[in-house]
Amino acid sequence: MEYFKIGKLAASFGLDGSLVLQHNLGNKTDLAGLKAIFLEEGKDNFIPYFITSTSIKNEDQVFIHLEGIDTKESARRLTPKEVWLEENDFKKFTAKTAPIALLGFTAWDGELKLGEVIEVIEQPHQVLCVVNYLGNEVY
Repeated sequence: MEYFKIGKLAASFGLDGSLVLQHNLGNKTDLAGLKAIFLEEGKDNFIPYFITSTSIKNEDQVFIHLEGIDTKESARRLTPKEVWLEENDFKKFTAKTAPIALLGFTAWDGELKLGEVIEVIEQPHQVLCVVNYLGNEVY
């Protein structure tokens, strides 16, 4: 199974364990139909957290409530962890024009294959891609 990083749990909200998910999906969404998000607990060890409810906060943030997270304290333990989605869900919720949609594509320099885009870093005036080139990460 392949996972894609979409953002992070930026903050807890309220007293009932709600969280603010800050995402880079490129469109305003309430993530309707998404059953779970994944948090990385150690290298390549993804733990599912099942969603009980969501609502839109703004263009790139969603209020999210997770099963078993029902206090402000338990929510705070999950911040500021990165949030990952399974490949199928990533493709479903990501806007085609969002820079994060470049994940998984192959970078080329003319006819030379450089490697797969493994991370997209959005900066104020540019988008920076991390490519796996001959086993090394290059920008």
